[in-house]
Amino acid sequence: MPPTTRRQTVTATIGGVPVGSGHPIVVQSMTNTDTADVAATVRQVAELASAGSELVRVTVNNEESAAAVPAIVDRLEDMGVAVPIIGDFHYNGHLLLARYPDCARALAKYRINPGNVGGKRRDENFRAIIDIALANDKPVRIGVNWGSLDQNLLTEMMDTNASLASPREARAVVMEAMVESALQSAALAEATGMPHDRIVLSAKVSGVQDLVEVYRLLSARCDYPLHLGLTEAGLGTKGIVASTAGLSLLLQEGIGDTIRVSLTPVPGGDRSEEVRVAQQILQSLGLRSFTPQVTACPGCGRTTSTFFQQMAQDIQDYLRERMPAWRAEHPGVEDMKVAVMGCVVNGPGESKHADIGISLPGTFEDPTAPVYVDGRLLVTLRGENIVAEFLGILNDYVASRYGAGEPAGQVGRTGSLL
Repeated sequence: MPPTTRRQTVTATIGGVPVGSGHPIVVQSMTNTDTADVAATVRQVAELASAGSELVRVTVNNEESAAAVPAIVDRLEDMGVAVPIIGDFHYNGHLLLARYPDCARALAKYRINPGNVGGKRRDENFRAIIDIALANDKPVRIGVNWGSLDQNLLTEMMDTNASLASPREARAVVMEAMVESALQSAALAEATGMPHDRIVLSAKVSGVQDLVEVYRLLSARCDYPLHLGLTEAGLGTKGIVASTAGLSLLLQEGIGDTIRVSLTPVPGGDRSEEVRVAQQILQSLGLRSFTPQVTACPGCGRTTSTFFQQMAQDIQDYLRERMPAWRAEHPGVEDMKVAVMGCVVNGPGESKHADIGISLPGTFEDPTAPVYVDGRLLVTLRGENIVAEFLGILNDYVASRYGAGEPAGQVGRTGSLL
């Protein structure tokens, strides 16, 4: 894959996390707990951070949630969870930040929606938030959303468009209004005293083509870092595919400095899934590495047994389980490629291309499983303990290649390196 040239931006630092073109694209997420429920919110933030979220946003929509923020941040610090917490404000942010100065101090960044910061008093309320951000040395994200776009601005631009000899279609005016809302708000923030490098912009929509168009327009007209994401991406496969399609197109063009995948979880579902999807988008594009990648064939009539499918799942789960320790002990292990293949057609070839791979026997093939390490056949496994033996080889390979350990040698029947 040819390297992607990032769009050049200034760098905004959010609680110690740099966001901008000179730094890795940052993964962020958002809680869906009641922020006033300190214990539940702390638990979910910790889960998101453990999954790899580098920034976590919480809703601050009422006095109870604003009062809870300092306790949330303190408890996370006591747990050793250092992820920056961002406050998401709509309608009453200027009031809550003023009334709860401890909340204003505890947050790492304020998210402001210029479309609902306050009707006729919009500029006054917006400047009030910027003043508080300046007093507390906090950056801001100016987040435009087409579901809450500044109606005064949109009406003015629609009227101007209607008076043209050749009016543009309404959708194009909406896209332009979103860009104008973001840029005008950024200009107002700077006029109020906010440094240029303390501002992040976003322009959220729910359609893939709209997302691509609005960010192309916005990226061409400023050098602020941009936060990418579909708003209301949706449930399950739809949300994952739509987010992947939109974000991948922009990231491949070098647009985007921090991303979120806004998935709707099933009741009681794992909120951390949105973090893993965001990481996988970046890793699949070759932009960042987070965890070893497993290549596994989909199966066909040659692989009627589900053994290799289960083994692929077991290995993927094992890698995820081991990564917190491996990341600390074996730098670079996140770049490792593992192949778990189901028959002789592509199995040996894919295994040779991986750092470590195993080619399992397909239906009616000889019951042998050759293991390849760094492109060379290392051992052929047989019998009932193939999974355990391969995991033993995998562990020894990680220790040998990515950290202190004995050099790779021959493999005994237990899978240990001799």
